[in-house]
Amino acid sequence: MARQIPGYEQAPGTTRTLDGSVKRTVLPGGLRVITEHVPGVRSATVGLWVGIGSRDEPSAVAGAAHYLEHLLFKGTRNRGATQIAEEIDAVGGEFNAFTAKEHTCYYAQVLDEDLPLALDLVTDVVFEALCAESDVDTERSVVLEEIAMRDDDPEDLLHETFVSSVLAGHPLAKPVLGTEESIRGMSATALRGFYRRRYRLPRMVLAVAGNIEHAQVLRLARKALRNRLSGSDSPVPPRRGRARITAGPSLALHTDDTEQAHVMLGLRALSRHDERRYALNVLNAALGGGMSSRLFQEIREQRGLAYQVYSSVAGYADTGHLSVYAGCLPERLGEVANVLRDVLGQVGKEGFTDAEVARAKGQLRGGLVLGLEDTASRMSRIGKQELNFGLYQSVDDTVARIDAVTTDEVYDLARSLLRAPGGVSVAAVVGPYAHADDLPDDLHEVIAQ
Repeated sequence: MARQIPGYEQAPGTTRTLDGSVKRTVLPGGLRVITEHVPGVRSATVGLWVGIGSRDEPSAVAGAAHYLEHLLFKGTRNRGATQIAEEIDAVGGEFNAFTAKEHTCYYAQVLDEDLPLALDLVTDVVFEALCAESDVDTERSVVLEEIAMRDDDPEDLLHETFVSSVLAGHPLAKPVLGTEESIRGMSATALRGFYRRRYRLPRMVLAVAGNIEHAQVLRLARKALRNRLSGSDSPVPPRRGRARITAGPSLALHTDDTEQAHVMLGLRALSRHDERRYALNVLNAALGGGMSSRLFQEIREQRGLAYQVYSSVAGYADTGHLSVYAGCLPERLGEVANVLRDVLGQVGKEGFTDAEVARAKGQLRGGLVLGLEDTASRMSRIGKQELNFGLYQSVDDTVARIDAVTTDEVYDLARSLLRAPGGVSVAAVVGPYAHADDLPDDLHEVIAQ
């Protein structure tokens, strides 16, 4: 493949073929349009990605990106909320959005013949929303209900507790939903200001995948956006940097009247720009990514200590984290924490066998390819790649990078990340414990080491 020119360096008004079926155009004003033609399907998915998430929020408007995602569906200059719902329902499509720590995405999946409607709906909602005062008050209740729903799910609550500890002091530590206090205090003026300042074309990627043609998408985008496509602004380069996080080891407890104790242990890891990320994904899969993983075999199969146990990784622009999770009976928490620590420590000292690494790579390959069987997944892949890296990487290239990972590379990374005894810097617990002193001594020792 010829050397790629990143989207943020590509000249406005030009189109490049990134792969046989993937093309990218930079429109005037800095909007990137990337499409993938998927033969043999009858659907199309449109996604408008905005490079704004919870990490971009000043403390006074914590949760604004997610609040705004709700609000934009309440009505535009061209459609009311009911009309938006009726138009997408009339074609059997799906129209939704989600907010993450570094981006927000508005997407619609429809039959290929309804692509014009999908693109018009998505751009109308993102660019023409009214953000009326009455709608702000209505959605305030909905967002508060969503926060309450998260707090009622021990696993979701545990994840928030863990991330706020492992990334303490960094904007990424803030919850995507905001807090009950920040949402209650959010004004329509503040939300409209956040909307106007942040939702700008150079920070956006329009990604479309399915039975579509690139030229068709460009015509529809130009028609929908009209006079917005002007000026000489270039796309904003992907976020980069090095996180400054000075928080030390910690043990966080969220008291909840649950039947199980939920525990998550972990540490800071790699950013998404680190070339070792492929080795990290292999490490994660071998550690707790499937039924043959170390954690599943040790915790569930051999000892019967927990029904659910797994590991996970997250990579952001400037940092990341690796975590292991288990849910168990409260009286087994200390034993489970010890086994988790022992497995992490063993991996840090000895790595994995060739057979474990081979299985992990096979799992990643299969998951990648099988996960791209629908147009929504295809759209998500090309949109996130463009927003996060400014580059396109084919499935074959990604598989090749996974296959190239060696057992020694996984071991070197494990030794680097898990060099402390047990490899743990943060533990988070959700369960029926009134105070941290009520937690098993074994759990305190996991952090103390």
